Amino acid sequence: MSDFSLHPRLAADSLHIADLPLCQVRLMNDARYAWLVLVPRRDEIREVYDLSADDQARLWQEATALGKALMAAKAGDKLNLATLGNMVPQLHLHVIVRHQGDEAWPGPVWGQGQAVPYEAKQEAAMRDCLRNCLEAGGLA
Repeated sequence: MSDFSLHPRLAADSLHIADLPLCQVRLMNDARYAWLVLVPRRDEIREVYDLSADDQARLWQEATALGKALMAAKAGDKLNLATLGNMVPQLHLHVIVRHQGDEAWPGPVWGQGQAVPYEAKQEAAMRDCLRNCLEAGGLA
């Protein structure tokens, strides 16, 4: 995994949270949503099928364990899991807790309004929440 490099757009739009066995967990810098991005720490991967079968299973395990814990922590109504890659070709999986009545509900979060960057106190609280989610999901 030493050859892993993060796409500049992902680096600019998100905050590093943790490194799991497969993925780097990043928090999208948009306080409107509990929105994570999991990036497999494998170089030159664009699609899920580019991962080995073991890594595909691991990606799903990490995403669902973290998503379930985050849903509980944020009392979400729906968990959105998605890989798009239309703007950023590097494989990354969005893990987004949605609430009925959020700014984009019921549509997708992409392209809805302007991102609201985390203020320092909000970011610190979210990092604490995510540490707890990683523990609750058996990922820490």
